[in-house]
Formats: sequence, structure tokens, C-alpha cells
Amino acid sequence: MKTYERRLRRFLLWFLSGFLLFLGLLTWAEHEGLSRVWLGPIFIFATVMMYAVIGIRSRTTDPEEYYVARRRIPPMYNGMAAAADWMSAASFISLAGGLYLQGYGGTEGQAGGVAYVLGWTGGFCLVALLIAPHLRKLQLYTVPDYFAVRFGGRWPRIVAALSAVLCSFVYVVAQIYGIGLIASRLTGVQFEIGIMLGLGGVLLCSFLGGMKAITWTQVAQYVVMLLAFLIPVSWLAYKQLGQPAAPLVYGKQLQRIAALEDQIARDPKEQEVAAIFLKRARDYQARLQDVDAALARDRAAALARLRRLREEGADSGQVFAASRALAALPRDPATAREQWTRAMQESYERARPLGGVARHTRPFAGDPDGTPQQREAFELSRRNVLALMFCLMVGTAGLPHLLTRYYTTPSVAATRSSVAWSLFFIVLVYVSAPALAALVKYEVMQHLVGSSFDALPPWIAQWARVDPSLISVADVNGDRILQWGEIRFGADIIMLATPELGGLPYVISALVAAGGLAAALSTADGLLLTISNALVRDIFCHDFKPELRADQRVILSKFALMAVALVAAVVASTKPAEILPLVSASFSLAAAAFVPAMLLGILWRGANRTGAAAGMLAGLGITVYYMLANAPAVRAFWGWPPGQQLWFGIQPLSAAVFGVPVGFAVTWGASLLGRRTLART
Repeated sequence: MKTYERRLRRFLLWFLSGFLLFLGLLTWAEHEGLSRVWLGPIFIFATVMMYAVIGIRSRTTDPEEYYVARRRIPPMYNGMAAAADWMSAASFISLAGGLYLQGYGGTEGQAGGVAYVLGWTGGFCLVALLIAPHLRKLQLYTVPDYFAVRFGGRWPRIVAALSAVLCSFVYVVAQIYGIGLIASRLTGVQFEIGIMLGLGGVLLCSFLGGMKAITWTQVAQYVVMLLAFLIPVSWLAYKQLGQPAAPLVYGKQLQRIAALEDQIARDPKEQEVAAIFLKRARDYQARLQDVDAALARDRAAALARLRRLREEGADSGQVFAASRALAALPRDPATAREQWTRAMQESYERARPLGGVARHTRPFAGDPDGTPQQREAFELSRRNVLALMFCLMVGTAGLPHLLTRYYTTPSVAATRSSVAWSLFFIVLVYVSAPALAALVKYEVMQHLVGSSFDALPPWIAQWARVDPSLISVADVNGDRILQWGEIRFGADIIMLATPELGGLPYVISALVAAGGLAAALSTADGLLLTISNALVRDIFCHDFKPELRADQRVILSKFALMAVALVAAVVASTKPAEILPLVSASFSLAAAAFVPAMLLGILWRGANRTGAAAGMLAGLGITVYYMLANAPAVRAFWGWPPGQQLWFGIQPLSAAVFGVPVGFAVTWGASLLGRRTLART
């Protein structure tokens, strides 16, 4: 084993040295005049091919290697792989964006960014103390295996497998969406083509070698992620504060950000922008009073304008713009109601102080000693922060692809050590995420706000072409000067645009994009393997083809992985939501589906198959219901009133705060009831 670990260390050092040399060569090439048109594709092709070579060299049809990497991954390397597997595009791309937009405490309707940092890292304590070592003792291959071994029967295993498919699919859609964003930005191709390019990298890493290939590609991907995160945040800290150790020095910028927030809130031009958004919101609200009549008026006005332009012989550009405006109108009253409700809510949000962005250092929204409305906002904000932290912590302990990662260690003791290493490697990135958010916000407030619209940096338009929801800039009040309220960032843009915002060489932008790609690829690999194993090994081979040989099961799992990847790519191409909400929802689903029955199965001998199946279905059912019942598209489809019908003001992403207690109660109650029924018979 020691010889094996020495060889691994040597490979890791060679890889790190080679990657740094590659980065240095591209930096030199850019300095010598290599075009940005080539830098992005070279970076994405080289890194994906690097992962592909590792995946191809690790190819296997051995079931022990395919499912659990022969249980011989040393704790430190398994910790690196688990950190890459778990951090995902949400942590690398969106976490700093969440802190930028929501601050530490958030608003009454949105938990602050600190909830993500504390919830996700705290969840590893539950994994280390309560879950991972106990599962490793049982020599399992998948999480549904635990339910089959512990409870017996078909239904606990089937429900667990389908739950693993559901929460992992939501998670993998977010990763493939991130892959599409990055690939399209680096190569200049359309978003959908970018998804397919990135998907090829996912399949090359995971299709041939399963867990063995995924483990070693994730170790390489973690190295890329770490460098891609630390280099730009260190550069920004050095640029602004003269010290590269961002986590230690960024506190100085928090006071400056607070002063700039006060200045922006008092600025008459900012107030003018807010008043315009308030007027727009009220216009949409008036339209929603009679949607049919308002839509008919808009359509008649658009037709009249198009007809007038044609009669006057206007140039083709004006006629084309008028035709597009007519085509862009909602197709029917239901669509109009949905679009106008969303536009009204966004306009009301942007009419708030600071354009709806929470004050950065405020612990919670509102004021516990203020007006009744402020006290209610404070209570809702605090409640949502605590609810989201709970869901993320418990969800971390229930994620199937993360728990499976700890099946690959040589022993139970190595599993505990591996969890500690995972937390260490995650903290290296997480302590820098709040620093990055603060440094980027100061850079925007100090240097971007107040710029002329005629002199805006080109990266704004370039990212807007990739996806308008990432960034939008509009001269709302017509003064040709950019105000804070006229900028709209999505959470997914903050990290990716940091190098360009900070004036770094373009090769660092490519490195950051490659880091985001590595984060998305590493998690997508683990998730797709989890889904394919749940469908093939835990359902199909158990219930339909138990006579299949082990090698045939592996081959079937590979083709299932490919099919699931294609379906996820199709869903991701519709851009269903930003990365952070999708990932948060998957954590809630995993928490409600797995943790109650799993924990009671570990800690209480009285838990049985009836209780486990009923508890999983009840917890997952109420979580899914709460999420769907508050989704605008679902409410519009069923003709329900627009808006949200929240329980205790809890946002849908934290639905597991209801699902987990219900899962515990139903598992306990149904187990007792099942024992009594069995005793009577």
C-alpha cells in the first residue's frame, strides 16, 4: 500500500507540474499575441482531453472496480475526489454569486449566502459521525443497497433507487447547464452546442471506467478548480489591498462596501431609476387586472404600428423590429399572466433600495426593533436562513453520489479520515468565497458604476450574448451613465467574470472557466454513475433480469449512463433555472428521501421495511408537493392564482424542513404499526 501511495504522489506532482507549465506557456503565448479566439478553445480542449486520457487509462469491466474502485483509494486522494464531486458548479460558479446578491443575511424571501457556506460545510459533520462509517462497514455498492440489506424486501430498495434518480437528475441538470455556459463562452458556439461539447467530456471521464476512472479524473479536476479559484481572488485582493491572502484581509473592504451602499441609496439618479422600475411594476399590475383586454390592446397597438411603418415606407430595420415586437407578445392570456406577473415582481424588486440587492454585511433583513413590517421581515429572513442551513446540512448527509464516494476507501477508519480530508479540501475554497464576493462587489461599485455606456467593457456584451439572464445592463433613465440599479447580475456570472472585471490576462479567464468546467464535470460524472447504477443494478437487475452476469450489468450500466446524460442535456438546454436553486432543491429532495429512514435504520433496531418505505414516500412526497405547488409554471398550468402559497414563510427550496420531520414521524409510526400487525398475525 505504501508503494502504491508513493506512486500516486509522484503522479500527482507530475500532473501539477505539467498543468502549471501548460498555464505558463499559454500566458506567454497570449503575451506574444495569440488571439483570444484561440485561447479559449485550446484551454477547453486540452483540459477535457486531459481528463479523457485519465478516464480511458482507467477503463474497466471489473464490477469491483467499476462500482467502488476496488475499495483501495487512499483517504487523502478520496478526500480530493469527494471535494471535487461535491463542490460542483454550484459551489465554484454560484456560491460567490449568491453572497454577492444576497449578502450574508439575504432578504425576507431569500436566504443569505452564509446559509450555503455553513449548511454545506456543516453537513460533513453528519456524514462523518452518523452515516459514512456505518455504510462502509456493510461492503455496499450503492445507497439503495443499504435499504435492501438493512430492511429487506423490494419496496425500500425500489423507493430508494427512484429517489436517488430524482434528486441526482435535478442535480446533474444544473451541472450540465453550467457546462453549457462555460463551453459556449470559451468556444463562441451556441449554448446548446456547448452542452453537447461538455457532455462528450463527461462521457469520456465516466463511461469506460466507472468509479475507478471518475476518482482519478476528480483528483485532477480538484487541482484545476483550486488554482482557478485562488488565483483570481488573490489577484483582486492584491490589487485592492496590497495583500494576496484574500480571506485574511478582505474585511477592510466590508466597511467600504457599507459606505458605498449608503452613498448609492442616497444618490438622486439611483432613486430616479428605482422610480422608473416602480412605474413599470404598477403598469404590469394594472394589466393583470384584466389580462384579456390588456393583451388585446397590446396586440392591436403592435399591429397598428407595423401597418403604419409599412404604409410610410420605413426602412427594413424598423419594420423588422416592429414585427419582432409583435411576435414577442404572449400567445394567450395564460402566458401573458405568467410573463407579466414575473415582470411585475422583478420590477418591484428592482424598485427597492440598492436595486433589490441585500446590504452585504447585514445579518438579516428587516429590523427586530423597527416597525411591524420590519420585524416581520427580520423574522422571515432569519427563518429562511435557518431552514436552508438545515436542508443543506441534512441533504449533504443524504446525497447518494457523495455517500457512494466513501465506499471506495480501504477500511472504516480510512472512511472517517477521508471525510476529514474532504472537509479540508472544501474549506480551502470556501474560506475564499466570501472574500471573492466582497472584492467583486467593491470593484463593481467603485469602478464600474458611474461609467459611460459608450465605454463599458466588452465582456458585458459577450456574456449577455451567452445568456441574457447572466447579465443585463440598460440605460433606464437615459442619462448614458451606468447606475447601480441599471445593472442586473445573475449569480452564475460573478465568479466567471471575475478575471475580466479585475483586469487579469485572458488566460486567467480561460483558467476560471476551465475550473468551473472541472467542477461541473466532476459532479456530473458521479451523479450520472449514481443514476445509471440505480436504474440498472438496483431496479432492472434485481426485479427483471437477475440472471445477468456481473460483466453484463457493467456494460448495461454504461449505456444507461449515456442515455441519462443525453436526457439531462435536453432538459438543461431549456435553461430551467439558475444553478444554485436547482442544486439547493436536490439537497432538499435527498434530505427528505433518505436521511430519516437511513438514520433510524442505523440508530434504532425497531425500524422495519414498512416504516422505511412509508417514511421515504411521505417525506419525499410532501417535499416535492411544496416545491411544485409554488412553481410559477405549475400554478399557471393548473390555473391557480399567481404568487406563492408559503407555509410559515419558508421558501420552496427549503421544502425538506417539512419533509424531514414528516419522514421521521412516518418511519417511526409505520414501523411500530408494522411490528404490531406482524405480532398479531
